[in-house]
Amino acid sequence: MIEDGQTIPSMLDALKEEYDIETTSYSIGGVAFSFVSVRDSYALLDRISPEDFVKDEQMPYWAEIWPAAVTLSEFIVNDLDVRDKKIVEIGAGLGMTSVTAARMGADVLSTDYSGEALRFIRLNALKNNVSLNAQQLDWRSVGCEERFDMLFAADVLYERVNLLPILNAVESLLKPDGYAYIADPRRRVAQQFLDLVLENGFSVQSYARNYMRGDHSISLTIYRLSKFRSEDD
Repeated sequence: MIEDGQTIPSMLDALKEEYDIETTSYSIGGVAFSFVSVRDSYALLDRISPEDFVKDEQMPYWAEIWPAAVTLSEFIVNDLDVRDKKIVEIGAGLGMTSVTAARMGADVLSTDYSGEALRFIRLNALKNNVSLNAQQLDWRSVGCEERFDMLFAADVLYERVNLLPILNAVESLLKPDGYAYIADPRRRVAQQFLDLVLENGFSVQSYARNYMRGDHSISLTIYRLSKFRSEDD
């Protein structure tokens, strides 16, 4: 939620004092969006204390808009009906997927482990004239008791140690008849995640997609996870 008195200029000014930021326009499924991000996420590495890195090995992945987030957002606009659905995003980063879902009429809880990310999510929601809730969430220990119709995650399958916690988070957060949509740039570790998913009773539907921005092209897959059989499984 946006705190009382906060405006786009005031939030931008506060962020500019701490980060080198930029604003980028996107057309997602023909819908215009604008997102604020960190110009150089690697510059944030100096902000991570050795103690915090030993504790969490936390990297500033949240600070960039990744191709998987763009691709998943396009999938939401073009291929899903999220209107009036209760949706949670894990590892939301700057909130592109969450903001897109909210723009399409969903009731969205946008989460990330990084408290820094939440400030950008709230700003990006305000810039795109949508309402959502942004909260900190650690997928290793999900404290949220709410259950959701859909769960979204973009490019979260990058470390083997995260695979089981992510699967447990999916199981904890989804309603029994819910779907999880995970967009991945075809990392090798994703296959290990799919093995875990199938071993734990989920069914999987795959959607091949291609990300294009300028001359940049990446092949991605969106995995739909569910624990019940639907007509198109």
